Amino acid sequence: MFENLIERLESSFKLIKGQGRITEVNISETIKDIRKALLDADVSYKIAKTFCDEVKQKALGQDVLKAVRPEQMMVKIVHDELALLMGSEASDINVKGNPGIVLVSGLQGSGKTTFSAKLALHTKSKRGMRTLLVAADVYRPAAIDQLKVLGEQVGVEVYSEEGVKDPISIAKNAVKKARSEGYSLIIIDTAGRLAVDREMMDEISAIKHAVNPTETLFVVDAMTGQDAVETARAFNEVLDFDGVVLTKMDGDTRGGAALSIKAVVNKPIKFISSGEKMEALDVFHPKRIADRILGMGDVVSLVEKAQEQYDEEEARRLHKKMVKNQFNLDDFYQQIQQIKKMGNIKDLASMLPGVGKAIKDVDIDNSSFKGVEAIILSMTPYERENPSLLNGSRRKRVAAGSGTSLEEVNRLLKQFEGTRKMMKNFSSNATSQRIIKKKRR
Repeated sequence: MFENLIERLESSFKLIKGQGRITEVNISETIKDIRKALLDADVSYKIAKTFCDEVKQKALGQDVLKAVRPEQMMVKIVHDELALLMGSEASDINVKGNPGIVLVSGLQGSGKTTFSAKLALHTKSKRGMRTLLVAADVYRPAAIDQLKVLGEQVGVEVYSEEGVKDPISIAKNAVKKARSEGYSLIIIDTAGRLAVDREMMDEISAIKHAVNPTETLFVVDAMTGQDAVETARAFNEVLDFDGVVLTKMDGDTRGGAALSIKAVVNKPIKFISSGEKMEALDVFHPKRIADRILGMGDVVSLVEKAQEQYDEEEARRLHKKMVKNQFNLDDFYQQIQQIKKMGNIKDLASMLPGVGKAIKDVDIDNSSFKGVEAIILSMTPYERENPSLLNGSRRKRVAAGSGTSLEEVNRLLKQFEGTRKMMKNFSSNATSQRIIKKKRR
């Protein structure tokens, strides 16, 4: 996400590096380069020019502190302007009601159906809502079947009416069902078209009028760049939607849609979706995205993802095992599974400051764990519980059983021992610090 823009902006800031202060002369090349970077990212000329004018005005008006270099000040100004351009703060969806009703709109192929299922999982797991998915796309072949499959994956019921071709009737009946059966939220997946047309707009407008949703979302493929912005404008004129969802953010997207939509339609981006995994849905935080664009990482989101996968009881159990040096290969294997649930490994690593650029051309994905997993699963439960038993002959058997080499088995066990020692020392030091603090009190 934003890889090219990140690189271009980084090179732009180097143009002012070494300058004693910011002046109109030494900032002009930097501003020109930033504008080119935004245009290459598929941001419209008007928005790019307005953005750069604001940056220039604020940069020239700054009294740069002696402790802050001009390029650092420029990074700070561009960061704040990027966050402002994208909406400044995260914007929540309105799911309150009896029931709350989310109407999902967008063109065909934008990812509406997948997003609907992801949102159902999101509201179910993070808000504890009893959610009903509604299959109101009666035109696309297999759309209803697709939603049913996804609904089963996330454990959410799907409402559909076999053979009925009236999406307005389906939506109204779904609301009645939700009210009578105590659902707290319904998510209506509507039909899309290959392009904006009057028939499509009339239909989605009629559905909105019939069910009066608490939230109307416009789903758009981020890879379509400026086309996404123009489609958003057309939908907003008819629907007056409440927010935007950007999908396929893991693709070869230049970022123009994320940077432009808020300025064009004055509606917040509420979610970004990447990949096919049902958990791959993130609330859109403008400031965090600005951090990523400027290569600062996104540690807050990384921590939040980790917290979603780890509960306090499990953390306490592992801490006790670490202190007693009882952390074993079963625990190691479980930690790998938890990390994989957090998302794509390369995406997670890029959330660490400075790491994104370092691993740009490195091919890292969750399949990287396959060899490690095969080795661990080729051990007996007793061997996983007691790694010290793994002598030469046992290691040879494990290598043969996992389809790996003896060297790979030895490397894994050496890394595991190093990890275990590090964890024990870290846990012991943390415990000692807590004891010292208690005594001081």
